[in-house]
Amino acid sequence: MDFPLPPVGEGLFEVELLRWLVRPGDPVARGQGLLEVMSDKATMEVPAPFAGTVTETLGTPGEKLKVAAVVLRYQTTGEPEASAPGVPGVTNPGALETPGAAVRTPRADASGSPVAAAPSVRLLARQLGVDLAGVRGSGPGGRVLRGDVAPATPHRNGDALKPTPPAPAFDFGTPGTRVKLVGLRRRIAEQMVASVHAIPHYTYVDECDFTELVKLRAQLKEPLAKAGVKLTFLPFILKAVAGALKEVPIVNSTHDDAAGETTLHDRYHLGVAVAAPAGLFVPVVRDADTRDVIGIAREIERLSAAVRAGQAKPDDLRGGTFTVTSIGSVGGLIATPIINRPEVGIVAVGKVVRRPVYDAAGTVRPADLAYLSFSFDHRVIDGAVGATFGNAVIRRLQAPATLLLPETQ
Repeated sequence: MDFPLPPVGEGLFEVELLRWLVRPGDPVARGQGLLEVMSDKATMEVPAPFAGTVTETLGTPGEKLKVAAVVLRYQTTGEPEASAPGVPGVTNPGALETPGAAVRTPRADASGSPVAAAPSVRLLARQLGVDLAGVRGSGPGGRVLRGDVAPATPHRNGDALKPTPPAPAFDFGTPGTRVKLVGLRRRIAEQMVASVHAIPHYTYVDECDFTELVKLRAQLKEPLAKAGVKLTFLPFILKAVAGALKEVPIVNSTHDDAAGETTLHDRYHLGVAVAAPAGLFVPVVRDADTRDVIGIAREIERLSAAVRAGQAKPDDLRGGTFTVTSIGSVGGLIATPIINRPEVGIVAVGKVVRRPVYDAAGTVRPADLAYLSFSFDHRVIDGAVGATFGNAVIRRLQAPATLLLPETQ
């Protein structure tokens, strides 16, 4: 039997095939993922509205698939199928869920059949410590939905356990294989090539003494953790950058290549580079200048969790005026970051390292140091201007208590 691609979203008539989740000869349970596709807005898993055996898959990764076109053929096991309106022979999948984590082999329930659930639901279950095999699904054919997971969350001392996001499961590749550039990875590549070709980059690196910031964070980290706030250095860095952008407005700009014009923005929307299994995303903390450090920390955590779960909204990923990327959590001292076009600047923050330094009196003391690597668009920002901006960021980070004060006009 033919399986035509069902509707995947309002106004969407074509998607890109990212990968097949099944192969010819594979048995398939109702609700099991068949293929993963990507639209302009999201990555989606297409579930099976049938139970049977796959006989043929049509399409290769990177290929464009049209809605209602036959993408797979199968033999049924005799189970009745409910047809979706307008697409004969296709179960109405409802709202296709957008996965962010790598697809894993479905867990089996008590009967031995695979548990039908989207990758985003599986990720949520892992975060909450829920075994999907014991969850009763309320979706079509017993498919487990997000709303089914929370009630099954284990409790401790009467309180629900707080989810702990797992470390991203990066794919480092397999020796001796060829990998086609598809989906998000292709779009990242296109954006990077366009940025390098269009923008004359220059990188400016300076050293920043994080000693006082390390002390301040250590004092605040535990009490804020009890309040549910994860405090890293990043919220302080964004707050310092927002203040420096007000001091040097030309850096808070976007450049229009076609018009030959640079727009200086009066709002401070800071992109934060987030590494996810699917690729690099840059969600945006809006109006960072008006938020306090705790508010920025909460927003970074919200955006990062949404990106890694594949639930970031389009508005979360656009409209930035300057970007911050932190390589320190992985390692590395200095970087040459590529500007997130059409912005004109970006800063990469290296890892914090303790080293001996001389103070003003010539005495050696221990200090926590980090390198800030700024890349600027030389069409818009000259070297002296870039250095002035860098100094403004460093000055604020070396007096971090001032970053906790309310914004003054």
